[in-house]
Amino acid sequence: MQEASPAQQATIAVITVSDRSSRGEREDLSGPAALEALARHGYTAVTLSVVPDGATVVRDAIAHAADSDAHIILTLGGTGLSPRDETPEATWPLITRELPGIAEAMRATARDRVPTAVLSRGLAGIIDRPGRGAPSLVVNLAGSPGAARDGVALLAPLIPHILDQLRGGDHAS
Repeated sequence: MQEASPAQQATIAVITVSDRSSRGEREDLSGPAALEALARHGYTAVTLSVVPDGATVVRDAIAHAADSDAHIILTLGGTGLSPRDETPEATWPLITRELPGIAEAMRATARDRVPTAVLSRGLAGIIDRPGRGAPSLVVNLAGSPGAARDGVALLAPLIPHILDQLRGGDHAS
């Protein structure tokens, strides 16, 4: 029997964070853009949810995804400067090990095309909740279709190594 590819082994949760989209006042374009980009890279075990802005509801959605054994959790939105943009504040208490290089790369990837990308406060890190499932990678992306596509393009080649490391794999390449 052939072993499943890393794409077939990855469970990914995409959480769009938007007051207006959660109320049905505006179509969520970021979530579908992320799903499409993930599918192009062979990742099909993906769930999409839409939640309103605010630290408590976002933290609960991320924790639920982690407890449901999502290997990768992408949040889209809530990383800016407005008073309701609290996705990093919701994410931070759940992270056991921060991965600043991912967040830095996300901002650097877009800054030449979208100068305001450097204002994103998104975080990346590992959520390890002993007794509640395997560790998960969480990454906060800005809430635009372009940010979703750029984020997936940056992360997709890393996912096999991330999964291997989360499962205790060796550092050999």
